[in-house]
Amino acid sequence: MIKRTAWLLLLMAGAVVAEKPNILFILADDLGFNQVGAYGDTPIQTPNLDRLAANGVRFTQAYAGNTVCSPSRVSLFTGRDGRLMGNNSNTVQLEAFDQTFAHVLKYAGYDTALFGKYSIGSQMGVTDPLAMGFDTWFGMYSILEGHRQYPHILWRDGVKERIEANEGGRKGAYAQELFTQEAIRYIRQDHQNPFFVFLAYSSPHAELAAPEQYMEMYEGKFEEKPYIGMSQGKEVEKYASYYPEPVANPNATLAAMVTALDDYIGQLQAVLVEKGIADNTLIIFTSDNGPHDEGGASPVFFNASEPYKGMKRDVYDGGIHVPFIAHWPAAIKTARVDDTPLAFADMFPTFGELAGVSMNVIPRLKINGVSVAGRLRDEPLPMEERTLYWEFGKQAGDPNSGIVGEVFQAARRGPWKAVRYGLEAPVELYDLGQDPGESVELSTKQPEIHAGFVRLFEENKN
Repeated sequence: MIKRTAWLLLLMAGAVVAEKPNILFILADDLGFNQVGAYGDTPIQTPNLDRLAANGVRFTQAYAGNTVCSPSRVSLFTGRDGRLMGNNSNTVQLEAFDQTFAHVLKYAGYDTALFGKYSIGSQMGVTDPLAMGFDTWFGMYSILEGHRQYPHILWRDGVKERIEANEGGRKGAYAQELFTQEAIRYIRQDHQNPFFVFLAYSSPHAELAAPEQYMEMYEGKFEEKPYIGMSQGKEVEKYASYYPEPVANPNATLAAMVTALDDYIGQLQAVLVEKGIADNTLIIFTSDNGPHDEGGASPVFFNASEPYKGMKRDVYDGGIHVPFIAHWPAAIKTARVDDTPLAFADMFPTFGELAGVSMNVIPRLKINGVSVAGRLRDEPLPMEERTLYWEFGKQAGDPNSGIVGEVFQAARRGPWKAVRYGLEAPVELYDLGQDPGESVELSTKQPEIHAGFVRLFEENKN
């Protein structure tokens, strides 16, 4: 077996690349396609993201790795879609011998850091962020820690830190602001190497909460149905045991959460400019899956998935079709809209190509993502048509029960999209080019195309 330290030379052998970019990959949690101004008609203010899109590439056909958090992130980290993942439920975690994009970037000469939500590796020293390729990390370790906007505990390089400002019922330290401050502090350091910063916000995932300065922006703006949480001593509201605190104005709160993220992203970009490194820093912004309806949030109120059908836990496009903005002034000098289909599994080989790494020489590597680095330039390179695939093991009853009930499948090739809600359920077929909302089922009108998707689903259902 070739040791990781030994294959650095192999990675770089024969690779001649221009100056490698810094990479800032920003992942929102449960943000819908239509909750960013650049993508639609949302009343939520996102001026900084809109500015990045207006001066970069706004991808319109980008997909998460799954319709819930953990399998989506494992797909992102490992370059595998559902066909190569043994577990497509929210219980999945990285395994000890997985290669991640952070490993590749680290051994290609990058400084690597993770700030925010992790949730895909619980064995310290084996699958924690330091073991998975990051030089440093600060944030939330387990999946349930990600449910708190004012946490009592966060982690720094494997050691718990008390957040005293949030003890005793106080709410003095907002998690997303803490993650941003840590990322800014890191970027401001002197780096002899290019850096990769993975900033994984745990918002606007429930619980619903935001600092007062952002709440004031939406005071009285929306009709509201108060969320009562566990205030009656029992779980009347959906998932209330996870989000027990009542929220008087959930619509304004969710909007404030998104605008807070946008403000933090503006602060990050200002630091890049201040340091004189903005031109050769690739900023990518996206979301881990579609919008949620937890803790009082209403994706219907905000048309959060528009123009798509469904939301988080759906394999219709509303659950997996996400905003995806790339901003890199040194390479993208002319803004454009790009309708190339891409998915989270593509990020591993994309980062590898940007770092000058050949996927062919990495030992034990098993990925099926495809590099989209050729689209991150003013004269984008064409890509061959391919089939994207998703599989979701929905957990029975409680969304974190650990017991897989139904299994959903979805696939897309060109404009054609197929979904199956259950392994014995019929396979539905849609033409996304004509029907992005997946409202007109076409299996009987397109039998050959339908049969191809049926074969794909049967081949991968186990």
